[in-house]
Amino acid sequence: MVTPDALTEHAMKIADIAAESAMRFFRGSLGIEFKQDESPVTQADKAVEAEVRTYLKQHFPGHGIFGEEHGQEAGDGRHMWVIDPIDGTRSFLSGHPLFGFLLAHLVDGRPRLGLVGMPALHETYLGVVGDGASLNGQPIEVSNTTRLDQSVLYVNEGDKIYRDHPDLFRRLMNAGQTRRFAYDCYPHALLASGHVDAVVDYDLQPYDYLALSPLITAAGGVMTDWHGHALTLDSDGAVVSAATPELHAELLDLINVEK
Repeated sequence: MVTPDALTEHAMKIADIAAESAMRFFRGSLGIEFKQDESPVTQADKAVEAEVRTYLKQHFPGHGIFGEEHGQEAGDGRHMWVIDPIDGTRSFLSGHPLFGFLLAHLVDGRPRLGLVGMPALHETYLGVVGDGASLNGQPIEVSNTTRLDQSVLYVNEGDKIYRDHPDLFRRLMNAGQTRRFAYDCYPHALLASGHVDAVVDYDLQPYDYLALSPLITAAGGVMTDWHGHALTLDSDGAVVSAATPELHAELLDLINVEK
């Protein structure tokens, strides 16, 4: 049995491997392809995931692996690693430094460890449920904000929310004390470290959110789908993160007012 400390040590080593691999390509010459959903894939995405998979197969041969670029490999049925090699490929290919590397470890389908690496910023966020969260090895925790009208609110994928849920978008534009538009993982990491109070996100895949959930939980926050359900491999990809249960409940009420 692998101890939590050993898992943490391996996760940090993997973050270093992923960062080094990604930065070999960042702001360089990229080979870009487009998936069927028109999202871009770079050589870097594939290279990072391949190196991480090699490490996981060497050190955790019985564990399953699910990655964005190379799909799922079955394991022992209990343990699974979930990889997003470059979260924010559009940022990456445009030279914007707010792309991340996401790694989650699931036990019996529940995310227990979550890592967010920000290679260009030299930041690594790590959370283990029941064992706290850290940034570059230093403890972090969420803010104590309980009211939406006093919160720093980030709206991720705002263009998609506007397209599919225009009424909700209008409500979000009148919510929070400070609002920002963003994409990808970094706003959630900022929430875990107490700089952001809430994030509403949309149209995500499991490899986009499964690393964020244990990080935010370990930092003392709350992250669920838009209905308040715990996040799993089968969640629909509409998520909300909040620093406190009170703020989370207020956001759920805002999201679901028309239902």
